[in-house]
Amino acid sequence: MPYLQLDTNEHYSVAQKKLLAARMSETYARMMSVDIRRISVAIRELGDGGVWRITAAGSDPEPVSVMMLDIRRGRTPELRMEVAAALCAHCVEILGLNEHRLNVEFTQHSGDEMYHPALGGYSPEWTEDEQ
Repeated sequence: MPYLQLDTNEHYSVAQKKLLAARMSETYARMMSVDIRRISVAIRELGDGGVWRITAAGSDPEPVSVMMLDIRRGRTPELRMEVAAALCAHCVEILGLNEHRLNVEFTQHSGDEMYHPALGGYSPEWTEDEQ
């Protein structure tokens, strides 16, 4: 953990997905002051008609993308918004996603809900010193 997940309706090349995973990891690690080795990225290509949202009252559902960010608890709302905007910018640049059809949702966890055998076990709790 953190676990950065993107659900899309499209299919992308391995090179695009690899580049996006690298950029998202680098940006997240820098902005959230976290060891990049703790970050996992999933790009789920659900295919045509996989993710929908009604974008205006009375309209039909439209294809969209959703990014779910499972993170350690403690970051300020302002920092989370900055990270969300930066990660969305990578999705727009690399995959060509429509910024207005991309949502980001956060799920916050305590450190003992994130286990990394290669890094010695549970993640430490986040502290303000990490900013």
